[in-house]
Amino acid sequence: MDIVVFFVASGCAIASAIAVVAQKNPFVSALALLANLASLAALMLLLEAQFVAAAQIIVYAGAVMVMFLFVIAYVGPRGEIGGGVRKPWLVALSVFAALLIAVEVIVVVFGASLGAVASVDTDYGSPAAIGKALVTDYLLAFEVVSVILFMAAVAGVVFGTGGRPVRLSTEQVLAKEGESAVARRREASRAALDAARDSTTGESAR
Repeated sequence: MDIVVFFVASGCAIASAIAVVAQKNPFVSALALLANLASLAALMLLLEAQFVAAAQIIVYAGAVMVMFLFVIAYVGPRGEIGGGVRKPWLVALSVFAALLIAVEVIVVVFGASLGAVASVDTDYGSPAAIGKALVTDYLLAFEVVSVILFMAAVAGVVFGTGGRPVRLSTEQVLAKEGESAVARRREASRAALDAARDSTTGESAR
């Protein structure tokens, strides 16, 4: 049964991760990310890390996803991302990052002893063990992830708001109001001329 759950959760995690980066609609990408987080939580349950699985569902699938959806909704009507122009340095950076991830996966897979059964102590996955690991061995990685998430939220708000509004001076405001008044008078004169023309045409037809 565990093998079936492992392959199903792994397939869902891979498929949802691909959907996150392949979809143009950000809302669909957010839903795919939610499915990915749920699949990873199932894999953590198989590792007997119940606290990590629950924390991932509560914190990431709950609070962080709400923040993502808030930022996506804050962006406004630009719901779909266009093709745009791919800059060469962005393509090179993406390829470099993909190569680093591939090397990391290869090192982890070939460096792990998959044939041997790992010995798991009773405190594995408990809140005390997770907290101790986060503030000792993985403190730097934990803080880096926190900064990256904060930068992503700030970047989403900045990109969604666009350029900063320009404060107009009093003279510029009065000039714009004068232009608006002139435009309104022109529209009223044009409407009056059209009405007079229509009335004259009606009388001629009679």
